[in-house]
Amino acid sequence: MDEEISLRAPDDCHLHLRDGAQMACVLPHSARQFARAIIMPNLTPPVVTVAEAVKYRQRILTALSRSMTGDAGLHPLMTLYLTDLTCTDEVLKVAETAEVLGFKYYPAGATTNSASGVTALEKVYPLLERMQEHAVPLLVHGEVTIRETDIFDREAAFIDQVLITLTRELPALRIVFEHITTAEAVAFVQESTAPIAATITAHHLLLNRNALFAGGLRPHHYCLPVLKAERHRQALLAAAVSGDRRFFLGTDSAPHAASAKLTDCGCAGIYSALCALEIYAEVFYQAGCVERLEGFASEHGADFYGLPPNSSRITLRRDAWTVPASLPYGDDRIVPLLAGEECHWRLLDQ
Repeated sequence: MDEEISLRAPDDCHLHLRDGAQMACVLPHSARQFARAIIMPNLTPPVVTVAEAVKYRQRILTALSRSMTGDAGLHPLMTLYLTDLTCTDEVLKVAETAEVLGFKYYPAGATTNSASGVTALEKVYPLLERMQEHAVPLLVHGEVTIRETDIFDREAAFIDQVLITLTRELPALRIVFEHITTAEAVAFVQESTAPIAATITAHHLLLNRNALFAGGLRPHHYCLPVLKAERHRQALLAAAVSGDRRFFLGTDSAPHAASAKLTDCGCAGIYSALCALEIYAEVFYQAGCVERLEGFASEHGADFYGLPPNSSRITLRRDAWTVPASLPYGDDRIVPLLAGEECHWRLLDQ
């Protein structure tokens, strides 16, 4: 008998869609898998006001209407890019705008298109205080950018140098520790008394840092935060399948053209949107915890953000298929996670 998983339609609580022709290429993959997605604001230039977020959202909806048929779709929920110059008035606008959920904090220089990020957290404390007052979430890319700090230690250092102080001084600030990668991050979330949650990606559950060097240098496995040692992957896995409602699905699917990955200074980002949900299903299946996938994928994130549960359902069947080696991406190509490899689950058309 076929093995199937039926679950409430899931949410992707951390997604990069880019813009224009590139967005049009990747948007259908996420729309097929997820009912809602929280969209990251690190465009060029970044999305820094509610007015800009509303316009970006409309571009997403327009692209969806052109690319999708039938009932398939994606409800985009927006975020604002926090900068040293963000006006505190934007906090109230976010609180009053249902389709904009919070602010994204990038330490300046931490990752793709983060040059406009916050240079010192102290510069945005008045805004953070107002966010706490209005229960507006702060979505955090949790790495320090000090060059002397080992790249594998930057998340743990961020906890010690930033998050501990932040949660002590603003104890009611709602925080999402995005795409966590370490045992230290798992423990911080579990032990914190602050209203803090964390997203976990498919690729950080699937791969450890050996994947960067398997048979040679693998640039399509390079992401930020970078893949970590196996003990950290195991800690993430234990958190994801535990049923703890503070951990939920966020793919951090980040498309980059192959030509931008295969260069002297390649971009950081893994494109998982094509089969992210199938990868999560396999991870939970191998852990013997398939019954907890629905909570992780469809309930915990919605609960944290105060969203109603999705009413539709999806079905996954254990049915192997080969992931394409590459996909169209504007005038270039994009290489997806598991390119040319076997994926063990298939999302059935609804």
